[in-house]
Amino acid sequence: MTKDALSEAASKAGITTNPDGTRFIPASTRPDGSMRREIKVKPGYRPPEDVEVYKNRTAEAWKNRGKGGVPGAEAVNGGKDKDSAAAGKNAKRREARKRAADQVKKEEGIEEGSGGKAGEGKDVEVEETDPEVEQAKEAKKLVKKLRQAKELKDKKDQGTALLPEQIGKVIRINELIRQLDALGFDTEGEKKTEDAT
Repeated sequence: MTKDALSEAASKAGITTNPDGTRFIPASTRPDGSMRREIKVKPGYRPPEDVEVYKNRTAEAWKNRGKGGVPGAEAVNGGKDKDSAAAGKNAKRREARKRAADQVKKEEGIEEGSGGKAGEGKDVEVEETDPEVEQAKEAKKLVKKLRQAKELKDKKDQGTALLPEQIGKVIRINELIRQLDALGFDTEGEKKTEDAT
């Protein structure tokens, strides 16, 4: 058998096959100069080096997750050159729609700042903000803080140790009562009547 025939049939583990089908590891020379003998390989044996390892694509992608840059970045950059004509057409369409909407506003006599769908929403929001409603919301927040501070004060009176933040809340009880009084509410969150004062 020639050397070329042996090298063609060699596997990753160095196993060669004779023309008659027998497999063996050929004799070789060790680094110290001694000879290794030829080793016969049993039929059907596959060494671990020759077994193909299963590669999970998801696991491979996870291992290489930080090496590729931003996903989709190449498509965006490449897409600009290809789609520049389409992007220009879309921009022209948007501009035409905007001009048409402005023309309709002028015809109806609606000013630019207060007209249209966005302007109508703003007008409604302004009408909904009522000072009494805002005061009621603020009073509700203050009543909740006052209730929590009173609970902490009760705990302190029972002998429970409080954190510095909790002690600060207890100290603010009188300030919370003054704020509620300034808004026109009592400590329970009820609106004070003019007859009671």
